[in-house]
Amino acid sequence: MSKILGHLEPQAVFHYFEEIAAIPHGSRNTKKIADYCEQFAKDRGLQHTRDASDNVIIVKPAAKGYETAAPVVLQGHLDMVCEKAPGCTKDMETEGLDLVEENGWVYARGTTLGGDDGIAVAMMLALLDEKDLPAPRLECIITSDEEIGMLGAAVLQPTLVTGRNMINLDSEAEGVFTVSCAGGASANVSVGLTMAPNAAPCAKLTVSGLIGGHSGQEIN
Repeated sequence: MSKILGHLEPQAVFHYFEEIAAIPHGSRNTKKIADYCEQFAKDRGLQHTRDASDNVIIVKPAAKGYETAAPVVLQGHLDMVCEKAPGCTKDMETEGLDLVEENGWVYARGTTLGGDDGIAVAMMLALLDEKDLPAPRLECIITSDEEIGMLGAAVLQPTLVTGRNMINLDSEAEGVFTVSCAGGASANVSVGLTMAPNAAPCAKLTVSGLIGGHSGQEIN
């Protein structure tokens, strides 16, 4: 039973979220969280794969009566954005998060929470662990290093994935489904500069004190 979030529903989801939060899992630091997911699959005898980039795929066979139904693919990512409040001394490379539940809100003391996308991983693990789940074959894709350019997804070889319908569990709004996506791309731009002495006055412009946000939404 979870020590901090165990009273929240659905209990299985928050149980796994609390276990995930105890494992450092910032971008480029996903080995331990991938180890955890891989061991989860081994302990339950579930078919799984893991690649050199820490992408993990876990498959749950169809329940009785659902053998002919189309598989459902679920996807989320392992890594989180690691930011700290001023004065916070936590080493997010080696230490887990300090979870707090207060007035119906879950947060991490002094740091980012990692709900993006730890809650997706917790949801998938809860479904994979549920006994007698009335569902078709579930194919759970858990990618790495999404926050720094979808690097895990870029090299994923989905050898276990047979489904053609995927639910991405990395959305922004509760109860909202996104039915299409523009995708993503990375570009390196190099601009040549010509340096020359300049006697004109210089000014420094600083924008600060804003509330931080995800660069994909609420950038300010």
